[in-house]
Amino acid sequence: MTTTGTTESIRLRHELKHQISPQEDLVLAGRLRKLFRRDAHAGADGTYRITSLYFDTPYDAALREKLDGVDRREKFRLRYYGDDPAWLKLEKKYKINGLCGKRSARLSRAEAEALLSGEHGFLLESGDPLLLEFYSKLRGNGLAPRTVVCYDREAFAYAPGNVRVTLDRNIRTGRSALEFFQPERFALRPLDGSTVLEVKYDAFLPELVRLAVQTPNRRAGACSKYALCRRFD
Repeated sequence: MTTTGTTESIRLRHELKHQISPQEDLVLAGRLRKLFRRDAHAGADGTYRITSLYFDTPYDAALREKLDGVDRREKFRLRYYGDDPAWLKLEKKYKINGLCGKRSARLSRAEAEALLSGEHGFLLESGDPLLLEFYSKLRGNGLAPRTVVCYDREAFAYAPGNVRVTLDRNIRTGRSALEFFQPERFALRPLDGSTVLEVKYDAFLPELVRLAVQTPNRRAGACSKYALCRRFD
């Protein structure tokens, strides 16, 4: 599904989230490995690490809108994969009437470090619409680095429906957003052993996937890793 704005076409997808127990994770992961293709970028064990730095306003607009279930909301984050933050992405994730979308732009580590130190001028020189929007919201809305979220992901893909199923484990955070490039310091864990299961798809969810992700006692609903890690503020 797409919605047309003044400058771009926005692709929206369905996104379902659940918390599952370690025992459910064990059974589900074994089933998914037999049925679906693993992410091609994963390591030898089939997983990869994701480290994200979320931005919010002085009044925690992104967090409050998430907790209140506001129909149209957005949040910005910096993200890198694995151990090497040589290149990163700035992402704007948004939700519109229950559907999700994402836009992204590349940044270097030097540019990310400039953002952490409060230097934003380079965004104006980029010419990238997302970076220009980010600059305006840093200056106008007071966006600032708030919380780091780090986890290990095992991902699976299924072409019909453009489905992506992910298992996010070992979710952790640190005491300061300035630890973004120091994942070894992320010792705070908001979930005691639980895994976050996410299912993303376009217009329809194939029956094979729907049956494959079934677990007896999973808890569906809002499960924001950002909100979980903000508990330590």
